[in-house]
Amino acid sequence: MRLLIAEDDRALGLFLTRGLEADGHRVRVVCDGGAAVEAFRQELPDLTILDLNMPVKDGEQVLAEIRLLDADLPVLVLTGRQEVETRVRCLDQGADDLMTKPFSLHELRARCRALLRRKREARLVVRAGDLELDRMEHTARRGGQSVTLTNKEFALLEHLMLNRGQCVSRVELLDSVWQMEPAQTTNIVDVYVNYLRRKLKDPAPGHLIRTVRGQGYVVPGENDLAVPLPAALTAATGPIAVKIPAMEIN
Repeated sequence: MRLLIAEDDRALGLFLTRGLEADGHRVRVVCDGGAAVEAFRQELPDLTILDLNMPVKDGEQVLAEIRLLDADLPVLVLTGRQEVETRVRCLDQGADDLMTKPFSLHELRARCRALLRRKREARLVVRAGDLELDRMEHTARRGGQSVTLTNKEFALLEHLMLNRGQCVSRVELLDSVWQMEPAQTTNIVDVYVNYLRRKLKDPAPGHLIRTVRGQGYVVPGENDLAVPLPAALTAATGPIAVKIPAMEIN
């Protein structure tokens, strides 16, 4: 699952990141309220953990703005403020849960799991053909058989499946999955796509994960996925292009 942490205490942000990544989540941390609103707008995370005492924009202002962007995605407020009025105000403004500092990481992780389970629109299980990804349990199965994936492999496959039917560029994958600047020269995306294809028994040019020439990768929509690639293409060793609607794949 994609989590956004808005916390100006960098040490606490790192502590939360490590704890939540241990559950298989992809975590992005921002340190001020303005960046929190922009990150929420860009990613629409499955869960946001929001501190109230932040520079640029206060957490309550951030909460109000992100609720204008999306009224349903869960938000857990994390604050050192002890006033009952503040907690009531946050809940009335759209927070789904609230914890006060100091807190137990074990309890926070449990509350995050509970919030994610209750939000059906979070798409906890996504499917493509006979491939099934359980985003809560962090498991993958193809044809009923379990597929063991590393955290990065899972995050890459999750991002592609959440954008099913759309080409996802290497730049977007570098930013979302690896949080790397696109200017950095690397073929890490291609390397990990090859890892996934081997584990999913989906050899190049790929039926589940297809290469869009000069653009990136796509997990096809249901109609395109239902049409198998030609046998000659599946057996090819060199780059051969075929056509699917509005896309040229390699």
